[in-house]
Amino acid sequence: MDILESRIDVEGEEFLANREAMLALVTELRGELERARNERSEKARARHVRQGKLPVQERLESLLDPGTPFLEIAPLAAKGMYDSKVHAAGIRGGIGVVEGREVLVIATDAMVKGGSMYPMSVKKSIRLQQIAMENRLPVINMIDSGGAYLPLQAEVFPDADDGGQVFYNQAHMSAMGIPQIAAVMGLCTAGAAYIPAMSDHVVHVKGTGAIFLGGPPLVKAATGEIVDQETLGGADLHCRQSGVSDYSAEDDYDAIRRIRALVRRLPPSPKQVPHTRAPREPIYAPEEIYGIVPARLSVPYDVREVLARILDGSELLEFKPLFGPTLVCGWAHIHGYPVGVVGNNGVLFSESALKATQFIQLCDREGVPLVFFQNISGFMIGKDYEAGGITKHGHKMVAAVSLTRVPKFTVIIGGSFGAGNYAMCGRAYKPRMLWMWPNARISVMGGEQAADVLVTVKNEQLAREGQPPLTAEIESAMKEPVIRMIEGESDPWHSTANLWDDGIVDPAKTRDLLGLAISASWNQPLAERAPWGVFRM
Repeated sequence: MDILESRIDVEGEEFLANREAMLALVTELRGELERARNERSEKARARHVRQGKLPVQERLESLLDPGTPFLEIAPLAAKGMYDSKVHAAGIRGGIGVVEGREVLVIATDAMVKGGSMYPMSVKKSIRLQQIAMENRLPVINMIDSGGAYLPLQAEVFPDADDGGQVFYNQAHMSAMGIPQIAAVMGLCTAGAAYIPAMSDHVVHVKGTGAIFLGGPPLVKAATGEIVDQETLGGADLHCRQSGVSDYSAEDDYDAIRRIRALVRRLPPSPKQVPHTRAPREPIYAPEEIYGIVPARLSVPYDVREVLARILDGSELLEFKPLFGPTLVCGWAHIHGYPVGVVGNNGVLFSESALKATQFIQLCDREGVPLVFFQNISGFMIGKDYEAGGITKHGHKMVAAVSLTRVPKFTVIIGGSFGAGNYAMCGRAYKPRMLWMWPNARISVMGGEQAADVLVTVKNEQLAREGQPPLTAEIESAMKEPVIRMIEGESDPWHSTANLWDDGIVDPAKTRDLLGLAISASWNQPLAERAPWGVFRM
């Protein structure tokens, strides 16, 4: 393979200015992650300690193998929503290693609103289950939840992708042979009671764990019966009488020991990774990415400079380097795993789309996962380009991205606008993971362009009615709220709060995150190659 040669002056004024701007964003990101992980009320902390329960972070640290990484999913979900205190949507979750086995961990946090499930909590739970199913990962559920947040029950309960989807997914995971282990470490109330009931193994902590469809207050209101929490749904009842739970644990530590023992006896993973090689660090420091990416999206740069700081040995065997040059395609390795890389170097032309289509088909045939680096304003528009078939050539790329059977991963490293988002494997195209850098933006189009379109449409309407065009003052008044709205909805904080991505990430850590995700993806054997659809010629 060819070594990517960097042409960046790491002492130059532009590099240093870019670095300063990106470091400010990364510092903000670290602060938000710290807040989401640790900002809890003293009342909630005291109650947790009084009950003898471990905080979620300590549960995770005790469960995961020492010294192994944890790929956390959507750590800033629900940021700024509700009262801005439903941190991480009340759930910590991600891919980790237990007894040498890659697993998907879901842990509700009772120090966030008592573990109540908000609409975004449900959405995050379903996303975590989707990751488990796509990558065939055993699921460990550490449950401590008071059930649905009742004031928002209409947004949690009734629809196809609301709370019921969680249990539907559990049934399908069971049918797929995906092991599910539940640890009842606190309340499992109402719908949450079905999580252990539908799991393969249930570990139940004495004194703190309780499973019931209706808690003591509801039982009293509905039937007049007065019963305490332990008698109604404690470990003794469910391990001795109902049979809902399988193993009684003395405390959280004992429960985690039992979970690890259950994982240890699971059948071997079918994981088979072809054509790996010994990992090699890039020859350029990943931290140099901070100075490469311009502070303004409108400033172009060569995506190869980013790739040189992510790929093993900074090596890339580039495909069709002279054809469709606004898209870089090529074969490489990340942490020893073979990958096909697709990175934007400008707007997408017909040639770019045709190149990508052929490259994706080659990767599909060879079983090579695809990694998309998005920084795209969209497809080229205009009379000549429409006459040249930009729409049908774009369709080929979109179809190839949709139909390929290999794992896909997407990193939005700049702009992600319009149909460019689709062609470069946006969320709707089912990448196994999708991350955003803190400088990224995502929307149908930029705020200025959207505002200009609306003004143009309005002036055309006025012209048809024989009226004069808008004055400059009216135009400005019309454009300003549109620009403000789109800028607010396109920033990465809005995206990650709404779970449009799996997290905002430090650009310098992108290589390691990709390595973890690609490794996990190989637990799911590749499907048989499906027939391709029609590519309009």
